[in-house]
Amino acid sequence: MGVSMFSEAFRELFPFWDGITDEERQFICDNSKALTYQKGATVHDGEECLGVIFIRSGCLRVYILSEEGKEITLYRLHSGNLCMLSASCVLQSITFDVHVDAEENSECYVISGWAYSKVSESNSNIKIFNLETALSRFSDVMWVLQQILFMSMDRRLAIFLLDESSRTGSDVIELTHEQIAKYMGSAREVVSRMLKYFSSEGIVNSSRKGVRITDKKRLRALAL
Repeated sequence: MGVSMFSEAFRELFPFWDGITDEERQFICDNSKALTYQKGATVHDGEECLGVIFIRSGCLRVYILSEEGKEITLYRLHSGNLCMLSASCVLQSITFDVHVDAEENSECYVISGWAYSKVSESNSNIKIFNLETALSRFSDVMWVLQQILFMSMDRRLAIFLLDESSRTGSDVIELTHEQIAKYMGSAREVVSRMLKYFSSEGIVNSSRKGVRITDKKRLRALAL
């Protein structure tokens, strides 16, 4: 991957790009890699400062892991998105381990954490961008926690199915019960029971391979 290709992508991604020196831009590009992750691969295991990840194509899932091994999905990143929580050496206030997996075959640009951090130290605009990016994602995290702590399971599931339908543009949610439970931070048995109830009410058709929304109006009513 040529430096010019990185520079072109980063110019579109970073609002501060044209405000830093040629040497700093060159330094960031020299310490960037184009990486491909296969579906199911571990991108970041939370133990080291991987760096800043820019998703060119595909989908990455960002989640936390409890001591008992329970996963809670914080959010998913798609083409054009940026992951800062994988760069703990850049955002040193992050004191919890974040894990990142590839949900689909994904192509990414990864900027070395130490290199990005070094350039950030002397540039207030980059620091502001880093904080704004992190804060925008923490709002997503707070939404997840709000659902887990304060919402009933039927409402959480309705919101999830509607969000997935909106994201994919389809009434067919091609996710297993296990995957839905993982995204929602719940147990598969709980999700399966609720989907069975939705099915009995004629709201969805559910199988092991996925869920088809059959009554979106009633699903929206549950989500309110």
